[in-house]
Amino acid sequence: MVSEAVAAPAADDAGTRERVMALIMERGATTAADVASALAITPAAVRRHLSALARKGLVATRERRAYGARERGRPAKVYVPTDAGRNDFVHTYDALAIDLLDYLRQQAGPDAVGEFARARYAGVERRYREALEAQPGATPLEVLTGLLSDDGFMASLHPVRSGHQLCQHHCPVAHVAARFPELCVAEAEAFGRLLGSHVQRLATIAHGDGVCTLHVPHPVASPPQRPEYPEHHQEKESA
Repeated sequence: MVSEAVAAPAADDAGTRERVMALIMERGATTAADVASALAITPAAVRRHLSALARKGLVATRERRAYGARERGRPAKVYVPTDAGRNDFVHTYDALAIDLLDYLRQQAGPDAVGEFARARYAGVERRYREALEAQPGATPLEVLTGLLSDDGFMASLHPVRSGHQLCQHHCPVAHVAARFPELCVAEAEAFGRLLGSHVQRLATIAHGDGVCTLHVPHPVASPPQRPEYPEHHQEKESA
């Protein structure tokens, strides 16, 4: 009886710790308060799980990137996944995610995965749009690049003659996206809406390229408006 009583909390702890790690993988730079709120567990429990993950080298801490006016006081400490944490997460969850999406497609039809991908990136889009609106002085493309880096995508921006190339040097879901390219399509669509631009995907890690590359063209200039002639001028011409 004693061993079973001890084993049950240990199993619960392991499950909660996996949920904490999954949330950090999904959101990238995340505060302990955000984790507690999202998972509906106490801040004390979150700190205990984060400390355990840090001791294993799966997460690290850094100061939160500032967007908009900097708040007074000490900068918030955020938790980010380490390379070891990403690798551990990939091996644990890729097979499960692929099985779940396969099952979804079989049960709900060929369009179900695309609908799921668009719903998932709608949440990402809302979160990113709030950050874009909080920093009106910077260009949306610059802010988006920083947000992607905060979320673990190691993003960079490179100017080209026709616009910019937004590069993501890491993809936490590359193995899943290789099986379900709908994820890459939904992501590019969300970025296009955020930037107000017709973007084009040039390369993806999921398809074996070294980096995910998105082309963002320069804004298209509006064609010159044809001048409107005054009514008296038109009447003269018709006469």
